[in-house]
Amino acid sequence: MPISPPLSLDQFLAYFGAVYEASPWAAEAVYPRWSRGELKAPGALATAMREAVDAAPRSERLLLICAHPELASRTRMADASVREQQGAGLDQCSEEEFAAFQGLNTAYTARFGHPFIIAVRGLGRADILAAFRARLAHDPETEFNTCMSEIHRIAGFRLADILGEAA
Repeated sequence: MPISPPLSLDQFLAYFGAVYEASPWAAEAVYPRWSRGELKAPGALATAMREAVDAAPRSERLLLICAHPELASRTRMADASVREQQGAGLDQCSEEEFAAFQGLNTAYTARFGHPFIIAVRGLGRADILAAFRARLAHDPETEFNTCMSEIHRIAGFRLADILGEAA
């Protein structure tokens, strides 16, 4: 879908405000450049949004991490998260898998103070559980950076979906 200026900030946020989970500030930060036509090149909007997130204070990035839902959770989450988790089959966990996810969610949050983040597109439940277990061994700084990398991957998929591009 071609989306190009002129759009008001509210219209822009309606399209791109959820690219970064519950963090419309990432889209708002790039709106002035986008509205001036500076982000027309393929990938320019994704790069600009990534740079805006990376430039945010660590406390803001931690809030972004914490805005993501736990995997295989039965709590209310954003529509994009629901679709992503359904695509990985997380809504079809066996009782054993569900218990494993719940135990890992608890252990991970206790260790790192935020939810486990992984771009689930293209992964199955076994892949996600294996990554979950492996990443519990990370030190907190490595895991913070890994979460941010995964968040950027998720944002890239979401942006490609909005723009109708191959991810």
